[in-house]
Amino acid sequence: MSENIWQRALTLILAAWILGTPVAGQAESRTLGFVVKDWMTAVYETKFIDECPQGLAIPNEEIWWRDLSKAERSELTQDGLLSSLARWFTAVRRGPNGEDVCINPTVVTDPPMPVVEGKVSFGKNLDGNTDGSATPKTCAHENFVSPTGEPGIDNQMYRLVGCIYGWREAGVLEVNANEMRRTSGLAMILVEVEGVDDPRNDDDVTVSFYRSVDQFPLDSAGQVIPFSSYRVDTADGKARYGDSLKGSIKDGVLETESGDVRLPYYGNYNYMHPVIRDMSIRLEIAADGETADGMVYGYYDLEQFMYLVGGLGPVILTSYFSCPAFNEAAHRLADGYPDPETGECTHISSAFEIGAHAAFIIHPEENEVVKAAR
Repeated sequence: MSENIWQRALTLILAAWILGTPVAGQAESRTLGFVVKDWMTAVYETKFIDECPQGLAIPNEEIWWRDLSKAERSELTQDGLLSSLARWFTAVRRGPNGEDVCINPTVVTDPPMPVVEGKVSFGKNLDGNTDGSATPKTCAHENFVSPTGEPGIDNQMYRLVGCIYGWREAGVLEVNANEMRRTSGLAMILVEVEGVDDPRNDDDVTVSFYRSVDQFPLDSAGQVIPFSSYRVDTADGKARYGDSLKGSIKDGVLETESGDVRLPYYGNYNYMHPVIRDMSIRLEIAADGETADGMVYGYYDLEQFMYLVGGLGPVILTSYFSCPAFNEAAHRLADGYPDPETGECTHISSAFEIGAHAAFIIHPEENEVVKAAR
């Protein structure tokens, strides 16, 4: 056996011991780990966009040039020959005093933005009722029905972004964000499942969420290699993240209870640390354990989300919407956690599709053991 093979065998045995993964003859509980590769807003789409009877949203640039005289339009767009990217920096500064209307979306009033009017959505019943009435922690809103017929689905995020090209399947907004994480290694989410007696069926596990400081290792085809090792991001020897939820596994499907979870986010040149209120996760783990796909549900912090939208910059060119109209619609549709003084909701019900690969998650103390072994 070559030296490299011996080294790999030693590494796998050591990792199994560190992570609590049973080796031959052991019957102890194990730990499953995953690294999130894809994170997409769950958007239910029909073939002919029936969910958006008013059509898709109008982009910022179109609103800008429609307000220009014919002479101004000719001059500022060079008779339409100036690229959209070059026009962006003028078009976005259309506030009364030249303000950037994406950073300051309340300085102008744009035509109302089309939002989803369909009845079907991905998501979950987050507030416990099926009629959309207000509760102590929600504002009144219209519920959806799931594609399988479950009533009471809360997903106002879909209602908000479902008629915007950039958030739909053909759009590049979140595809670009996923690619940026893939190539930079920034804000990669780790999901650790502890106390697993049986990886296919276990009625009591603990699911924790961390941030990785390592990039995806890729094969020669540019695909993520499963079962790679990722170190947990720390400060002063402690994990920066680490919120946990109780859960269970049934027939390979992991589901958690709900709770507040803070996650890292990087994409389209924006960094955030949003807390998703009442978050839960559902993951279908592949039979070979290499991959997992599922959904994240919860109430997304509206202020954090608007910070993300305001910082998109020229990326909005590929997304086709107006920041002032978006801002108005977002605050009107928000349905979670009313402000005690104003009564306006501060969070928006959401659902996100995620894809993950199996991973070894290395904690600070475990990393020191690996170093010592080497």
